[in-house]
Amino acid sequence: MRALEVLEPGGLDNLKLVEKPEPKPGAGEVLVRIRAASLNFRDLLMVNGAYGGGLKFPITPFSDGCGVIEAVGPSVTRVKVGDRVSTLFFQKWLSGRPTTETQMSALGGPVGAGRELVVLSQDGVAKVPDFLSDHQVATLACAALTAWRGLFEDARLEPGQTVLLQGTGGVSIFGLQFAHAAGLETIITSSSDEKLARAKKLGATHTINYKTHPEWSGEVRRLTNRRGVDFVMEVGGAQTLKESFKSIVIGGHIAIIGVLSGAAEPLFIPALIGTSARIQGLSVGSRAMFESLCRAMELHKISPVVDKVYPMREARAAFEAMMKGEHFGKIVLDFTK
Repeated sequence: MRALEVLEPGGLDNLKLVEKPEPKPGAGEVLVRIRAASLNFRDLLMVNGAYGGGLKFPITPFSDGCGVIEAVGPSVTRVKVGDRVSTLFFQKWLSGRPTTETQMSALGGPVGAGRELVVLSQDGVAKVPDFLSDHQVATLACAALTAWRGLFEDARLEPGQTVLLQGTGGVSIFGLQFAHAAGLETIITSSSDEKLARAKKLGATHTINYKTHPEWSGEVRRLTNRRGVDFVMEVGGAQTLKESFKSIVIGGHIAIIGVLSGAAEPLFIPALIGTSARIQGLSVGSRAMFESLCRAMELHKISPVVDKVYPMREARAAFEAMMKGEHFGKIVLDFTK
């Protein structure tokens, strides 16, 4: 079987398509034939060897995959052969609060979904809505669940409140779709008027070009009659957090989910005190949250935005597209090609 493997840290030159022996499931395990996998910024960090320490190379990257159960080991009861499933980002976070053990069970290194056949615990997969394509299902485990948790599990937002979504990557576009379906007012930012126009078609209430308005918090205040927003999906980090503080309503919620513009940013303690804002780091979610997400998507018929699809053998080109910021929504690899 084919597998994508990073032989050693240091960049895309070390990402190779290799042949591996077919694995077999043991007790409580399932064998999943992966049909598609989606890219996350975390995957790029891992390929570059920049995702924390402790990883032992070679690794199989990718956490988010859609596949079909091909075989099951003894004592498997949650799924059966032929079921279409999504991998789960945290293999051991089933419900409740996260623990050190659950956080250490993330896919993508050393074992990941970037292979045609992967053995996982039966607890580490979940059934998915039938109306979604394989490519769409492959986008759910990380980006969709991160947006869902931030908006509804942590912030507990209600219809009529206002959310600010930074950029038009996977998490922010999912956040826009979920917020629109829930009756929330939405503001989304981008450096591209073309992408902002696409966001409008998905239901964005307001859009802001952050190149035209580099201090975009002023526009946020104007659009909300000086009130500010109830929630910020903070994906930028070093170059955006200050503007997020200026945009948040008193007692609002800032979900820290990414550091696309860098991580070295001082915490503005006076701004934090002055806004009484809640800042929460957010790392995907549990299986129970994923199942709630799927029920909501089924009810509202929310279809993930898959912007670019590459065959498995062109994984490098897919990563290069991500690095250039060419995408709107998600980038997917098709393992059937």
